[in-house]
Amino acid sequence: MRLELRVCEHCYTGEHGEAERQAIVQDMVRCAERIQEHKDVLDLDAVHIRKVREDETGKPEALPVVTASIVDDQVMINDTQLATEGDDGTMLVYPNPPDILTVLAKNIDEISTGLDRDVSVELSEAGSELLASKPATWGASDGA
Repeated sequence: MRLELRVCEHCYTGEHGEAERQAIVQDMVRCAERIQEHKDVLDLDAVHIRKVREDETGKPEALPVVTASIVDDQVMINDTQLATEGDDGTMLVYPNPPDILTVLAKNIDEISTGLDRDVSVELSEAGSELLASKPATWGASDGA
């Protein structure tokens, strides 16, 4: 199994001037780094963290999947996403920050359980609020 987090480097460093977004992106990276440190506990083959700059194409580092959104009738490649690949080759892609942070946090919880010690990452106020306010059905379809 593999995991790849892609984030906007400019958001990560604060160049875009959005402090809340910077804090959330930094939380994502810290979580992914913690998972990378303990990937063997989750039987992960690899954990990739890619910081994408505006002046590059934004190609994935390892998992060949990119998400897009429609903005003002134009296709825009999402610079922030979490992609996971299972042992059978099935990929799941999470383009929404609340989902990304939730998946990463749950992986860290699994690591803590597997090691029988707390390896959690202290989240920023913005990241904590994002997780706390995320409805259980965020982005889920009811099949109707």
